[in-house]
Amino acid sequence: MVDAVDTLVDEFDLIDFLHRLCDSCNDLLDVSAVGVMLADPGGSLQLIAASDEHTRLLELFALQVDQGPCVECYRNGAARLNISLGSAEQTAGFPRFAEHARQAGFAITHALPMRLRQQIVGALNLFDTREQNLSEADVRVAQALADVATIAILQHRTIAHGNVERAQLRAALSSRISIEQAKGMLAERWGTTLDDAFDALRRHARNHRQPLTALCQQLIDGSLDTTSVERP
Repeated sequence: MVDAVDTLVDEFDLIDFLHRLCDSCNDLLDVSAVGVMLADPGGSLQLIAASDEHTRLLELFALQVDQGPCVECYRNGAARLNISLGSAEQTAGFPRFAEHARQAGFAITHALPMRLRQQIVGALNLFDTREQNLSEADVRVAQALADVATIAILQHRTIAHGNVERAQLRAALSSRISIEQAKGMLAERWGTTLDDAFDALRRHARNHRQPLTALCQQLIDGSLDTTSVERP
């Protein structure tokens, strides 16, 4: 939660902040994977951060078919917890999503709203490969992390712009494209995984106090020597 203070500095990077949120959820909640979705200016959910490539692809599929607990959570603002992906009854509203999640190796999922009062900005999604429910204490921690992330996002928008909701999300979505291109290029050159390439980019950006998006753009336009990025 202390990381939310980073929103007060000029170098605040929304993408990296949300990936740190994923890391925090993995560490504190003992889940297998985490994804963060935010609504774009038109009110449609977009994937912004995920803890690994399998989760990113699963979340993208959820958006493509417009179904899943994350989509329902965003629409009604209510948490969806302890959903067994092998239960036809519990996944009746999103059978295609459940099937893909099972194929990805997940057994249970949870979705928590990113909400401040009546304003819902997105959803935090948790996945586990083990058939185990979140405890009441873990649910409180997960919702607290989602709440503080929401406050951090909205606070940064207010500080940085007069009307930043649309501008910040547009910038985040544009940044996401650059990041996907950069990690794909690096993974191909190194012959490694997308997750390893992304970890290397994040590490390089932090060590050099450089915005992640700017670093990725330099890689794309050729102004960054890839040998300067330490391989995983």
